[in-house]
Amino acid sequence: MTLRNALLAATMLVAPIAASAQPVSGPYLGGAVGWNQPVDREHIDNRRAFGAAGSALNGRQKSQFDPGYVGLMSLGWGFGNGVRAELEGSFRHNELNKLRGAGAPFGGIHGNQRSYGVMANAFYDLDFANFGLGTSIVQPYIGVGAGYIWDDFSKVGASSLPNGQRLSINETGSRFAYQGIVGAALPLTQFGIRGLSLTAEYRYLGTLEQRVNASATNAAGVTTRGKLEAENMNHSVLVGLRYAFNQPSPTPPPVVQPMPTQAPAVQPARTYLVFFDWDRADLTSRAREIISEAAQNSRSMQVTRIDVAGHSDRSGDAAYNQRLSQRRADAVAGELVRGGMARNQITITAFGESRPLVPTADGVREPQNRRVEIVLR
Repeated sequence: MTLRNALLAATMLVAPIAASAQPVSGPYLGGAVGWNQPVDREHIDNRRAFGAAGSALNGRQKSQFDPGYVGLMSLGWGFGNGVRAELEGSFRHNELNKLRGAGAPFGGIHGNQRSYGVMANAFYDLDFANFGLGTSIVQPYIGVGAGYIWDDFSKVGASSLPNGQRLSINETGSRFAYQGIVGAALPLTQFGIRGLSLTAEYRYLGTLEQRVNASATNAAGVTTRGKLEAENMNHSVLVGLRYAFNQPSPTPPPVVQPMPTQAPAVQPARTYLVFFDWDRADLTSRAREIISEAAQNSRSMQVTRIDVAGHSDRSGDAAYNQRLSQRRADAVAGELVRGGMARNQITITAFGESRPLVPTADGVREPQNRRVEIVLR
């Protein structure tokens, strides 16, 4: 096996492991399950509508719920630049644990609360490379959401021990909801599953205060109806999976083309490849390292000319790709000049999508075609 073939084979083996997280582009589906804990809630009857029949229920009652579970499904779209938007459907379930109020303890606690939600969420996937921290296979993200939550109080009830009063709530109400999200995704590309990511996240979900119908029955059997104002705040921790349908192949690490195994009489040309993210012309930290290596080698060799050729893949308009390849070539040439190379030694050419490294059909996003070739002559 030649040295060139050995290097190419090693690159193919390492690339899936070293690949960094790619921004989601196009449609995706997500699902997650986890733990949900409502915040202790204050129920307030400002109108004291229960009157004498429910005197122990007027004023403030604090309810506590046991930890429960949450599940959600989402359908979204990634814009290829770290921004995502999605629609989410969720379900939460928690059992009532305690109810205290007006100085009176309550017994006979029973019932549960189920919450059904429809939310519109917006996310931003953080790229460590944008902060000068290099690439990472773990991609953190932040998000916010807004929508509606339907709270179903199913056979919620309790009795006031001092005077035998009983409280009953059994209705469904809806309110505007909001949430904040912090999470991280681990792409499973390195395990050969393109587009699938494991996710872990924390969510804080709240709703506007809502009024629910309740009834109070005293020891004599007299029932009075009233309103309880209920807050709904939740802490949730979830794990899940996300599948992006059009996720591109991971961008391979830049490969330095080896010199021919047989030394020619004339100093051979040396080629360096610098790869770019989709629809991007900015240089990553790894790209700058490759360009710096090319500049250093050009000073140690008898280089008379440096050819810089920009290329793009075949996704998008051909005229736009021509301009994009020009911007990529200009960015690499500018970095060479900053590395000490004379501008008059550099020849810049833009080929757009006309000379792909990997032949593809029109419209295909191919990472190896989004490149700039540096040739030292």
